[in-house]
Amino acid sequence: MTDRVTVALDANGADLGPGEVARGAALAAERGVDVLLFGPAARLGDPAPGVEIVDAPVSIAKAADPARAVRATPESSIVQAVRAVASGRADALVSGGSTGAVLAAGLFEIRRARGVHRPALAIVVPAPEAPFLLLDVGANVEVRPEHLIQFAHMGAAFMEAVHGFERPRVALLSNGEEPTRGPSDVVAAHAQLATAGNLNFIGNVEGFAFGTGAADVIVCDGFAGNVALKSMEGTMNALLRAIRAAAESGPRAIVGGTLLRPALQTLRDQLDPQEQGGAVLLGLRKLCVVPHGSFEARGFARAVEVAARGVREDVVGRSHARLAAADVLRRAPLSEDASAVAASVTERS
Repeated sequence: MTDRVTVALDANGADLGPGEVARGAALAAERGVDVLLFGPAARLGDPAPGVEIVDAPVSIAKAADPARAVRATPESSIVQAVRAVASGRADALVSGGSTGAVLAAGLFEIRRARGVHRPALAIVVPAPEAPFLLLDVGANVEVRPEHLIQFAHMGAAFMEAVHGFERPRVALLSNGEEPTRGPSDVVAAHAQLATAGNLNFIGNVEGFAFGTGAADVIVCDGFAGNVALKSMEGTMNALLRAIRAAAESGPRAIVGGTLLRPALQTLRDQLDPQEQGGAVLLGLRKLCVVPHGSFEARGFARAVEVAARGVREDVVGRSHARLAAADVLRRAPLSEDASAVAASVTERS
């Protein structure tokens, strides 16, 4: 286990500006993580103890073609941050800018772990009392059975290493629980996962299973995962707004709302995506965490902490060992280049 960890943090692209990211870096440094902060120095303020600033004002967070922008703009903050990780100057990456730029830069500079078909974007969904890991949520719109199989093993390794789950229950997302339900790729993946001795595979689950505690890891393609994630986020936000409106609808409701406020605050804290730190890009040679661009300082600090814990617990090494033990690492040369993979990304924001 690594004691001291340095995380490269890209400050460009955040909705609240680079200064908010810098405040998150300071919070993370207070908690024992060294931060290498890339962004416009003039907007980052004086570096806090444990934070080193690298002046990198150029941002490609809004680029229409992330893969091309990464190749054409080596001076951008995300490319410099990723190169710091690839060279060993930093141990992991955090960036709340463009998911596509993170994926493209990661593929070009850090590269896929040996034998991995595709990286997967995974996120812990903060369902009350029953959080679960959902992957892929946007890195791969179209997948093959071998991709889903690797996602299952990488997701299980992450939940074991970072969240302390013993033999996490892994399921495939489908439109029915029967092994033959769903697209042909899901059916084929199910058949192979059902015989994986080192994986606690429980079969298919439907969308009804979200938040029920039925599974600890739910695997799907990036299109379905992205739609599911945004649907859940939208529904939770709508419910919280409706509860707030009902609690303020009249004098008696206000009194009741006041009595319920502590319980509702606890529920809101449980649902807060900032507490999870964002999505994690699994399948590269180093760990990358992608917080939502709308996060505040505490969300970016949490993302840095998740990245640091992933390094200390060797998520990358444990994922690769699990894939090797399951004999599901790719043997044939890749037929697709990094640009093609990066071009398939589905943005979460």
